[in-house]
Amino acid sequence: MQYADKGEAQNISGVGLHIGIVQARFNDNITQALVDACHSALLDLGVAEENITLVQVPGALEVPLALAALAERDEFDALVALGCIIRGETYHFELVANESGAGVTRVGLDYGIPIANAILTTEDLAQAIARQTEKGRDAAYVAVEMAQLLNQLSPVDDEA
Repeated sequence: MQYADKGEAQNISGVGLHIGIVQARFNDNITQALVDACHSALLDLGVAEENITLVQVPGALEVPLALAALAERDEFDALVALGCIIRGETYHFELVANESGAGVTRVGLDYGIPIANAILTTEDLAQAIARQTEKGRDAAYVAVEMAQLLNQLSPVDDEA
């Protein structure tokens, strides 16, 4: 029996990959830290600077539409969603968290493109700050690993 995945990411490389990042500006002190950590990790993984595209949107609810626009261009191996939703005193938190998450998932499935979802959903600012660097880096690793996996699983073109 062959296993498609050994359970660990070993020697993942971003060399030759094109990665698109969508950053929600709302809570920009947190989302900029997410971008910085993600960008740095992508470079560490070998993704070339010129192969990283960053677009910004107002908030988390706008992230899926921008992801879809990038996916439609068919030039990216993976996408990254970055944002920060902090619970307030109203139901708005649940609405934004649920709808943005569902939208990100839908884009990935509709376009068959890996999307690392690092839209933080936290109770307070302290939790967001505690997670911003780790989650930004994690998103880069997930994007690269999943792009490589999908490349391995894609059908071989016999005419090439």
